Amino acid sequence: MSDKHRPSREQAEDAVRTLLAWAGEDPAREGLVDTPRRVVEAYGDWFSGYEIDPDEYMGRTFEEVGGYDEMVVLRDIQFESHCEHHMAPIIGRAHVGYLPHGRVVGISKLARVVDAYARRFQVQEKMTAQIADCIQRALAPRGVGVVIEAAHECMTTRGVHKRGVAMTTSKMLGAFRDDARTRAEFLEFIRGGA
Repeated sequence: MSDKHRPSREQAEDAVRTLLAWAGEDPAREGLVDTPRRVVEAYGDWFSGYEIDPDEYMGRTFEEVGGYDEMVVLRDIQFESHCEHHMAPIIGRAHVGYLPHGRVVGISKLARVVDAYARRFQVQEKMTAQIADCIQRALAPRGVGVVIEAAHECMTTRGVHKRGVAMTTSKMLGAFRDDARTRAEFLEFIRGGA
């Protein structure tokens, strides 16, 4: 959204007051007086991914890798996101892997890409694809694999109220999609094997 269409901070805080009143609270009550400010600040953090271009994180790559062409895997990247349907938290972890084709990227950049997409309103399937596609664009590797496991609070705290349920999504590109052995090796790595 362009800044000219973005509501002001004051408008955002007024919206929080409206929701508090709609829920049956008195927004002027002592314990709630500062809540609109706090909520807007929290939203600024939770949704900072809209201010980030994940492709920029992947812009600096390294070609001096001594001929290394085996799998690179970063697993258990913890993230927090929010469901775009209910604005409820999604808490999970991502596993990211790729097969270099002459270039690698610093591993912290992979974690930053996960965070950049997670810090937006999301559906898990879309986020999984966005991360894989970003790595593919930046590195043009022989293959990319992304697996995300997450609990969706829109399902655990409302609706069907099912706790302990995790959703798993994956996006496999190149050799991770076309070669069953490569895919199996990646899945073994993220399970903690190898």
